[in-house]
Amino acid sequence: MSAGHGQHTHAHGHHHGHRHAHGHGVTAAPHSDGHARGEAASARRLLIALAILGTFTLVEAVGGYFANSLALLAEAAHMLADCGSLVLAVFAIRVGQRPASAQRTYGHRRYQPLAAFVNGQLLLLLTLWVVYEAVLRLMHVPAVDGRLMLAIALLGGVANLAAFIALSGSQSLNERGARAHVMSDLLGSVAASLAALLILFMGWRIADPLLSLLVSVLIFRSAWALIRESADVLLESAPARFDVTRVETVLIGHVPGLASVHHVHVWSMTGERPTVTLHARLEAGTPPQPVLTAIHARLEQHLHVEHCTVQIEDGDCATPDCGPERS
Repeated sequence: MSAGHGQHTHAHGHHHGHRHAHGHGVTAAPHSDGHARGEAASARRLLIALAILGTFTLVEAVGGYFANSLALLAEAAHMLADCGSLVLAVFAIRVGQRPASAQRTYGHRRYQPLAAFVNGQLLLLLTLWVVYEAVLRLMHVPAVDGRLMLAIALLGGVANLAAFIALSGSQSLNERGARAHVMSDLLGSVAASLAALLILFMGWRIADPLLSLLVSVLIFRSAWALIRESADVLLESAPARFDVTRVETVLIGHVPGLASVHHVHVWSMTGERPTVTLHARLEAGTPPQPVLTAIHARLEQHLHVEHCTVQIEDGDCATPDCGPERS
């Protein structure tokens, strides 16, 4: 098969090693048994964490009310928001498993970074609420039951630690977002425990709102990082720590018959493995199929590319906005 000037040959390589050649304008959703198994395991971890956090959210809410502790009430609200985010995360995985369609040719996996983005927004709103309540309590410091506060905070810490362990092995942006929620919950439990100890042994009632402010800073950092990373995925930025120039370095001089590559675009569907499109100019008389096979193999092996589309050219680039070639 040959590709003359202006003809497009697209090939898609998947992480399980299959390579398909498609005509121009046809694309395939990169999905495999490996993806399905990974997403099923991710959903199980999220459901386990949801069961743990859901159980202890009510405990902390009731305990915070009777102890009159803002740190505990803030932690209960935080855990409630986390339960909602975990439900959203599981929903995103379930929806993401739907097959591709004519309208959504890449499938529905983008729901995962979208869910992570929403989770970050929820964390920011929660931070604002905690800061507002803490400022009010700094102005009028109420009495707090330190013993009950300490007992509930310790129980919440155990629950958050169990949920955090349940989410170990998280890889997807969606699941890492849920883990960031649980980590901030765990920090909140530690802060509440410390505040309770200061109230019990030092009589510092002001420790309750002060430690709540400290927790709000930690929550804000997690939320901002999550929003920034998920927004990069939704805006189709190159994945973090991925050097786009390596695409050319990995290919040029290593693929026989490949003269140059240009119009290189790199993004990711879910924030995990990169997706690449590029134009490849061949040396005169070079058959395209071996070059396509070699390009996919090297990108998968060296850069862990999940999905690749290659436009073969044996002359000048006919795409108006493809820009200058790199030799």
